[in-house]
Order: sequence, then C-alpha cells, then structure tokens
Amino acid sequence: MTIQQDERFEALSGWLAGTLELTVEAIEPASSDASFRRYFRAYSNGMSFIVMDAPPPKENVRPFIRVAALLRNAGVQAPEIIAADEERGFLLLTDFGTLSYLDALNAASADRLYEDALDALARLQSGVDVKTSGLPRYDERLLGVELDLFRDWFLGRLFGLALDPAESKVFGDVKQLLMASALEQPRVCVHRDYHSRNLMVTERLNPGILDFQDAVIGPVTYDLVSLLRDCYVSWPPPMVEVWMIDHYTRLCGAGVLDSVDLELFRRWFDLMGMQRHLKAIGIFSRLKLRDGKPGYLKDIPRTMNYVTEVCRRYPEFASFLSFLESRVLPQMSLAEVT
Repeated sequence: MTIQQDERFEALSGWLAGTLELTVEAIEPASSDASFRRYFRAYSNGMSFIVMDAPPPKENVRPFIRVAALLRNAGVQAPEIIAADEERGFLLLTDFGTLSYLDALNAASADRLYEDALDALARLQSGVDVKTSGLPRYDERLLGVELDLFRDWFLGRLFGLALDPAESKVFGDVKQLLMASALEQPRVCVHRDYHSRNLMVTERLNPGILDFQDAVIGPVTYDLVSLLRDCYVSWPPPMVEVWMIDHYTRLCGAGVLDSVDLELFRRWFDLMGMQRHLKAIGIFSRLKLRDGKPGYLKDIPRTMNYVTEVCRRYPEFASFLSFLESRVLPQMSLAEVT
C-alpha cells in the first residue's frame, strides 16, 4: 500500500495542514519498528519534523508523552512534542536526524559514542524519581511472561520443539534464577529498548533517545546490558567489560548503588542479559510468524550467542546449555537461522 492510498496517512496530512496550519513541502517515511507505529519525516519552511502515527486501539501515544517529559526533566534528550492529537494517535516531534548509533558505530567511534550513551543512561537512572514517576513496575509477572516468549514462539512455533517434563523443569529453573536475580537489584527507570537502533547521533546532548514509551521501574542493569550486549551489534568481551565497569563506577558515584560489589553487579548484568536475550529471540520469532517481518531472524544467532556465553560462565545453567547445544542449536543450523 502506498502512503497515497493510506487512510490514516490522509488523516495525518489533514491534521498537519488543517489543524496545525503547517505548510508541508514534502513528507516521506522516516523509519519503521517492531510495533504498529509509523514515523514520517515532514519538511516545512526549511525545517524537518518527525510525525508519529500510532493507530488506536493498537497503540497509545499517552505513555510516550508522559515518559518523554520524565526523560527531558532528567536531562536526557528525548524528542520535544510540538503538537499532539491523543485521540487519533498523531504526534509532531522534533527531528534528531537520520544517523543512528547502529549506522555510526565502528572501532574508531565506539568509545566516544558509548561514553555519551552511558552518561545519558546515568542521568536517566539517577534523575527519574522511582516513587513519583507513575511508571509501572517490572515485576515477576512481566519478567515471566517475557521469558515464556522464548519457549512459546521460538521453541514451540518457529521450530516445533515440545519440551518433555525434564526439559520443562530445566526451563522453569532458569526462569526462577533469572527472575530472582532481576528482582533483587536496585530499582531505577528502565527504558527497555536502550540500544543502537533507538539512539540517534546528535550534535548536542548526544544521543537523541527514541522508542521509550514502554519504560518501567525495574532492574538497574537492564538498560546497560541492552546497550552493551546489543542484539544488532556485538563487541569483544574485554571492551564490554571496560564499559560495564565504567558504568558501575558512575552509578556508585551517583548513589544509585549502595554497597554493591563489582562481582555481584557483574552477575546481575550477565543474568539480566540472558533474560533480555531469551525474550528478544522469542520476539524476533513472533515478528516473523505473526507480523510477517522475517528480517529480525538474522539477529537471532548473535542474540543466542550471548545466551550460551553466559550459560558457560555459570555452573547453574549447565543443564540449560546442554539442552540448547543438543536440541536447539542443531535446529538453528538446519533451518539456516545462522
């Protein structure tokens, strides 16, 4: 369907021209993501703007508006909301440009870009009051639902793997270990998708941060591992270790961590990453099977590699590693999910 044939696009264009009285010289698709939201870049009077189309009832712009204010108040660069039609799901936003971290990251730029991203993350984690933010909690129920995406969509629906009772117990034990580790961590504001596709390179207050509407109050290591063990780009473990320790030091200095030693923080980081990566593998599978978006399958091997690396580091995941190596990785090879 072209945008000229799209009823919502016509309504959005009418909102810009009629309600906002904005003279739009050109408008083009700006980006797509894994949700039902769409983004357009509109040009007017020598400036560019981002227009969000979030169709009700599948999407709701109100959390985006609320979290954007929290982030900006914490000194983090979220888009400014210039105009909103909350009922119809239209937002007019400032434009951070077209250069994402994913496009800009390389061996020469990584240290500088990650330093900026970690500075911004520290402001987010220390600058949003968890008691007054009004954000939902990343609780045991949500953690468990997310982990079940791996079993249901990746193992069950993508590969048709049914777990026998022993394997079900192994997966259940993994769930309990990962949830317990997440729930014992200090609580901060969690973006939930703090990675290279949602960080834009900007001239001031780098980075510009996107896709934060699902923010919650949750584990302190969640966004850190999302950034440093990114599903879309990977770095040598020694580099990740340096960045992780650097952020640990930041958080200690900001008073976010209270008497947490580095070894415990590293364990939290590793297990939080495992929870996130198992969830992501399930989501990538669902995007292919339910939403007709097969492009994310290519990111599963990188994401699975993070999981197996953590399993090898901790003896309590030996049974799960054995299951992955005997039942899952061969299926991935046969299906060419490699």
